[in-house]
Parts: sequence; structure tokens; C-alpha cells
Amino acid sequence: MIGGFLGAGKTTTVGRLARHLSDQGLKVGLITNDQAGGLVDTKLLRGQGYATEEIAGGCFCCRFNTLVDAASKLTNDSKPDVFIAEPVGSCTDLVATVTYPLRRMYGDSFTIAPLSVLVDPIRARRVFGLDDGGTFSSKVAYIFKKQLEEADIIVISKSDLIDDTQREELRAVLTKEFPLAKIVTASPRQETGLDELFSSLMTDEQARRNPMAVDYEVYADGEALLGWLNASVTLKSNDEFEANDFLKKLATHVQGLLQIAGVEIAHFKMTFSPDDGIAGELASINLVRSEVAYLAVPAAERGRTISFIR
Repeated sequence: MIGGFLGAGKTTTVGRLARHLSDQGLKVGLITNDQAGGLVDTKLLRGQGYATEEIAGGCFCCRFNTLVDAASKLTNDSKPDVFIAEPVGSCTDLVATVTYPLRRMYGDSFTIAPLSVLVDPIRARRVFGLDDGGTFSSKVAYIFKKQLEEADIIVISKSDLIDDTQREELRAVLTKEFPLAKIVTASPRQETGLDELFSSLMTDEQARRNPMAVDYEVYADGEALLGWLNASVTLKSNDEFEANDFLKKLATHVQGLLQIAGVEIAHFKMTFSPDDGIAGELASINLVRSEVAYLAVPAAERGRTISFIR
């Protein structure tokens, strides 16, 4: 499982790992997870050609049987050598609710890789008091920290967004707070620093240690404070237009309104799909902060134009 808070770069990392394993001749099955169906993550990963099952309506921690069913379906359909599962960004306590029962009940069928948890370095620096800026309530931060507490590997993702000094400051805090975890620095989008992570995932097993204590009342309150919206919108035009530019303008407009309102974005994703479905996803956009300053230029990937607002 590749976990982490909303907007940490999980889907990009899952795609990179899937390609890495496929290049080695291994078949890969992907399992995505969110609070509702029709996931952007599922569309993007299927668009890259990977067999993908979607678990909606709750996180892995309360949908264990559905997770096993998804793995069974992938096994029957494509017989993958490796499953990569991406839990929803507000999910924690995965060791006690998923990997422990998976090992106990299906240990003859699965080897459990180390649990890796990604962190957005800008958000992490704010949560741990290294920087000022938009952040969340203490109850949402509780979920953020609990995700890191159970990690075997903590990945400082999007490491290109901060400088060397800031990375070392963050690494020092994470090492002190979570001494049992291995700390890895990577940039999934730029494809740097991933070899160490992938090597650990494919050669090591998850550490056997006691499940962490979780205050489920605080956990539930934290999840309730995260506003979820899942929607499909039909867009019609008499003239041709650039879908990538449209998504970028719409996301920037929403970003500006939320910044004025003092609302912090956890994660905002959109894809543009043509009605005929032949071309797949023409464009996608990814927004993980309310500050308009974090706007990056579009980048080309596998023939599609994809914008990143980080």
C-alpha cells in the first residue's frame, strides 16, 4: 500500500511504480480507494493501461472484505504478480485493520510489502511548525500524524518544491518524531529518488510491530472536517477549445475564491473526458493548496497534456 494524506502524490507514485514493475516483466494490478465512485485516480491509472479496481464508499480500514474481493477480481481477470493499493488520503490505522488480518488470513497468498506513506513537504513543514501558511485544524493534523506513525517508509514527496536546507530540517523532524520509519526523499513527478523506494518495496516486508493506539473519536471528527465533493459536469461548446486551458482557468478561479474565503484546500482534482470516450482522459488538473502562488506550467505526459497546480 502507498498511503499518505490528500495531495501527497500517491497516484503519481503508484503510476511510476506500476511502470517500473511492468518494465521488469511483472504484471501489476491496481486498487484505488475513495469516499465516492468514478474516481479521477481510477481514470488516470486505467488510461495508462493498467488493470485497476476501484473501492468506493469508505476507506480500506472499514472495507477489508471489499479490498480482498478487488484483489480476487484482478487475479481472475489479469493474474497480476503485484498488487498496488492506494488508500484514501484521510485513511489511517491500516496495519491493524488491513495488513494484520491480510497476513493472518491470507499469508499463504500474499507477501506484505512495507507500508509507505508519502508527505507533501510544504504541508508537512506547516503541520510540524517549521513554516507558516495555510494548514488544518488539530483534529485533521491528528490524522496526518497518525498516518506517519504507522509507516515503515516515510517518503518526502515532491522534494523539488523545497530547497536542501528545508529538506534536511524536515527530515530531522520526521526522524525524531517517527524513529522506526525509514525516511526517503523523492520527486515522483520528476522521477527522482524513486529507485530506493521501489527497491525497499520489492525486497523488504512490512515490520511486525504492535498496532498503534488511535482515538477514533478524534479521527472521526477530523474526517468530518474534510469537505468532500464528487461531481460530474457536462460542458458544451459550439467551437473547439483547449480542455487543458479550461481546467487550468477553472481551478485557478476556484483557488482564488477559496483563498479569499480563508479556506484551505486538501485536494482538488478534475479530469476532462470527451463524450465518445475514444480519446480517454484529454486533460487533468491537480490542486493541493489554496495559495495561487503554487501554480505550475503544464507538462506533457504519455501523449496527454496534464496541468499541475501544486
